[in-house]
Amino acid sequence: MKQFYTTLLFCSCLAFTNNIALAQDPRETEIRRLENLERESVLKSDSSILFDKIWSPNMVVNTPANIVGTVEGTKHQLRSGNLNYISFERNIEKITFNDNVAIVMGGEIIKPQGQQVNAGKIVSRRFTNIWLYKNNSWSIIARQATIIKVE
Repeated sequence: MKQFYTTLLFCSCLAFTNNIALAQDPRETEIRRLENLERESVLKSDSSILFDKIWSPNMVVNTPANIVGTVEGTKHQLRSGNLNYISFERNIEKITFNDNVAIVMGGEIIKPQGQQVNAGKIVSRRFTNIWLYKNNSWSIIARQATIIKVE
């Protein structure tokens, strides 16, 4: 009988711990959704979503070309076909919240095409996106991407 209660207690603790581990901040769910939407929009060159919903008009970017740019420069790159990818994968490793700011870090694998540098090659890079929650919506206010490997 003692073994039965020990087993029951163990299973109860395990179930409780599992429920806590699976609980996710609803903000994280939203940021993950928006990160994926941003990735898909870049892949499709969908400027209406990027310009009107995701990228802040004040966004700054530390580009893979090691140049600090603005949202206007990024928009120009998209319009001119310099953000043109055959594939674009993003692996989010960490999302951290600090009040109304979300910091997202991880890795990306892209395959540029067309006139882009490294067209046809597989490019691995590290990224950081910083999101700001303002006026009931999230937008990217800063981005950093660093190339770590080209194959």
